[in-house]
Formats: sequence, C-alpha cells, structure tokens
Amino acid sequence: MTAARIGIFDSGVGGLSVLRALQARLPGAALHYVADSAHAPYGERDDAHILARSMRVVQHLVDRGAQAIVVACNTATAVAVNPLREAFRALPIVGVEPGLKPARAASRNGRIGVMATAATLRSTRFRALLAAHVDGVFMHLQACHGLAAAIEAGDLDAAPLRELVERHAAPLRAAGVDTVVLGCTHYPFVRHWIEAAIGPGVQIVDTAEAIARRCADVCAGLANFEASSDHAAIVLETTGDADHLRSFAARWLPFDIEVAAAPVSLR
Repeated sequence: MTAARIGIFDSGVGGLSVLRALQARLPGAALHYVADSAHAPYGERDDAHILARSMRVVQHLVDRGAQAIVVACNTATAVAVNPLREAFRALPIVGVEPGLKPARAASRNGRIGVMATAATLRSTRFRALLAAHVDGVFMHLQACHGLAAAIEAGDLDAAPLRELVERHAAPLRAAGVDTVVLGCTHYPFVRHWIEAAIGPGVQIVDTAEAIARRCADVCAGLANFEASSDHAAIVLETTGDADHLRSFAARWLPFDIEVAAAPVSLR
C-alpha cells in the first residue's frame, strides 16, 4: 500500500486554493501540481489553446505517475474536461465548476451573481449548468476581464487589482445579489476584497472544499490508496517563473512544498 498520487493543474496559481483544500482532506496523498503560468490565464485564451494545453499537462502528470487528476481551473474544466475523460478513459478526472447549486440553496432573495472568466461563461458546459439551476432565480453573470491575470501577477494588495475588483463588483451590487459564486480558482485569493467591494451580508460560494471531498471519494476507490495522517510529498511545477510560484505558495500554503521549473518539453 502506498499513498495515492494525485495530479492537479491550473493555468497558474489559482489552483493552489484547491491544492490547499486537497492537502487538508488527504494529507497522506502525494500531490503533484502544475501551474501552466507561461500560458496563463486560460480564461483569456481561445478554446483550442486551452484544450491543447490541458491535454499536454495531463499527459505530463500521467507520465509522472498520477493516478487521478484534478482540473483545478474552471475554464479548463468547461472547455476540456470531457475531451480529457475521453482521451484518458482509465483515469479518474475531477473538474471544478461554479457552485450554482449551493448558491441557489444559500440565497435568500433569489438573486445570485457569478464571477468567472469570459471563457467559462461562454462555454457549452457552463450554459448547461446554468440551464439546470436558473429556474426561479435571477443570475447575473459577470465576466471578470483581467482579474485572473492581475491575481497571477502576485501583488494582491496592488491598487490596480483592487480597482479591478471594484469594477467587476459594481454591477453585482447594482443587481442586488445576496450570493456570489467565485467561478475561477484565482478569485479566492482576493475574496476579502470582493467581500469589501460588494458589501455586507453577501454570501460567497467557493467550491474548493467540495472538490476536495469529491477527490477523496475518488481516491478511496483506488486500489493502492492508503488513508494516512502522514504528510506525503507535495511537488509544484511551473512553466513560468519558479521563484514567483514559490513566493506565492509560501504565502498561501501552510505546509512544506517543493517547487521546480517544469521540463522544457512541457512548455
């Protein structure tokens, strides 16, 4: 019996919010995270590029021994999770989606805001999700152009980033929403600014914990999964600047990590 090996990827640092929840839920699992920062953010790329990068990164993780994959990116899930499942049929693949169902349950006034990338909001997968949960509620879809890229830059207290949050929060305030779904894994890093911009009494829905629970269920079905309290190795790779990822992770992750540049073949 050995620890399960889980591969996680995002277009950049956003998926670290999911990685943190996964480590808390599965401390005995070996986690291998890829930040595809040289191509970030996916939300501002075309679908063909997102799909090609997703395929390449998952193949890299499989080649390194991953037995399950978490697509820790709403945009990559929306565009690529079905083709990934078709291409890697024997591999459990867990995606992330905006939490419309829990938002609907939490809302008191039936007015819900969704903050996400334009690529996520235009995707067929999101539109199907929306159709399943829109009856009887008002949904304000806010495409947050530039927000993921600003978060990726790393200075979470920068005035331009806070101005960008305010710009995207203003229409949500005007719409009178009482619940806001964070539909991009980058956005939890500025949750405090989002809460401040939208105002008191608004509930924020982040699906990181739900994804971690789902991944734990998947791993429980792996033949060599070992439920252990021992902390297994956590490796982070990036197609961008390793020092940047190391600095960001040190501020966000309350556990030891190894950070390395991804091989040239992945870039």
